[in-house]
Amino acid sequence: MEPLHPVCRAHGAGIEPASLIGRRLVRLVASWHVYGGRRDGTPVDLWLIDDHGVSTHLMSGTDWCLVVEASEPYEGYDMGEWGRIDVWPTQEETPFACHIGDAVLGVREEWEPRTGRVALELDFSSGGVRCEGWSGELRVRAVDSSASPGMPGP
Repeated sequence: MEPLHPVCRAHGAGIEPASLIGRRLVRLVASWHVYGGRRDGTPVDLWLIDDHGVSTHLMSGTDWCLVVEASEPYEGYDMGEWGRIDVWPTQEETPFACHIGDAVLGVREEWEPRTGRVALELDFSSGGVRCEGWSGELRVRAVDSSASPGMPGP
């Protein structure tokens, strides 16, 4: 059976984000690139840990897709002259922080024909968060989920 939407050739379809609806966000883990003692302002990866203990990994793929998969956070690692990747629980560093303890009420995805999924929005009672694979980087920002058509309100 053909998928309904384009699938990333490099990373596959990943999980069905609708499976997150009704799950409560209880913890966040992020990886950060650190170079010369300075941490980049945006995470490389995010893991959303829900009330069922499931870890949903978000990252930008090598082909600019948005990878959404079930996987546990990895260990940080040294990249020699290019710095290192640090992985740790995060609190206030992403727009998801204000939704800890909230249930996911709705999801929306966007696709591109050649790369598959490129964006995912998650709705919570107090707002939404948009994740995008953009030029090979993960972008995460707060959005007003009430302005999005077709999703149930709080």
